[in-house]
Amino acid sequence: MSEQDNSAGLVAVTGAAGHIGANLVRSLLAQGRRVRALVRKHRAGIDGLPVEVVRCDVTDVQACRRALAGAQIVYHLAARISVGWDPPGPVEAVNLGGTRNVVEACLACGVQRLVHFSSIHAFSADPVDGVIDESRPLAQNQPHTLVYDRTKAEAERLVAAAVARGLDAVIVNPSSVIGPFDFIPSAMGEVLIDLVYGRFPALVGDAGFDWVDVRDVVASALVAECRGRKGEHYLLSGHWLSLVELAQLWGRVSGAKIPRLVAPMWLARAAAPFAANWARLWRRRPLFTSDSLRVLRNHRQISHACATGELGHNPRPLEETLRDTYQWFKQAGKLA
Repeated sequence: MSEQDNSAGLVAVTGAAGHIGANLVRSLLAQGRRVRALVRKHRAGIDGLPVEVVRCDVTDVQACRRALAGAQIVYHLAARISVGWDPPGPVEAVNLGGTRNVVEACLACGVQRLVHFSSIHAFSADPVDGVIDESRPLAQNQPHTLVYDRTKAEAERLVAAAVARGLDAVIVNPSSVIGPFDFIPSAMGEVLIDLVYGRFPALVGDAGFDWVDVRDVVASALVAECRGRKGEHYLLSGHWLSLVELAQLWGRVSGAKIPRLVAPMWLARAAAPFAANWARLWRRRPLFTSDSLRVLRNHRQISHACATGELGHNPRPLEETLRDTYQWFKQAGKLA
């Protein structure tokens, strides 16, 4: 697809008020595009923007068909991110059932291209010491597979099956996203805010992940809409940093006092059930879970070479990301 083909058509975005969605909608508007923003409940991420707002629960197939009618391009972002803090049912309903409904609606409505937002978690974590690229198999439904990983992998299979039926679709797989316009905020946004307010008694050693700026993810997804190969998926990763390194970098840009105590992984895993119970008591998302700790020992080598070569994906330095995130949190009133 060329950029000229897409310039005048209506673009529908599911999950438009989420972290990635808020950034994507702003970038689409900056391109002069007409945007229909699909939201389920909250709309803080798009309040005041010149978009058509449509209430749509992606688990409702008829609602999806009504919401996508007339759209030329669809970005499917709506998902339930969970690493051990949600029951399987709602995660499956949104990530798998919702994707099925969006795909069927795209086929029924004659959508010209679907850009499906998946995740690095859709790929198998094994072998943990190997490089993850587009050739890595998708996660399988095995006893140790996290429900989030499994549902994102199965959702990709649904998209691939729809491509075989004639749908023009491309898939993007971000790693852990950080950046501005994080209105809710996201899980990582909460972590950064909690660090500023001293809510972490200690950091966890032998843990880290690949972190990428949300604006770089959006920029590459926009290119994927126009230049991505039909049926292909592209890994949109950034830079791997340990939790300790990330926290220290955040401390430098924010002035936050970062905990000096670093707990060994075995101790954090032993404390995870207590942290989960404490979070439930206060009706908060837990700071960490047994599943999230396991995730933080994987995905150390994620290659974005394919996305760089075909989409021009170029992740900026994390210090710039964190500095801009801190400034946005301050301006948005998320930090005193």
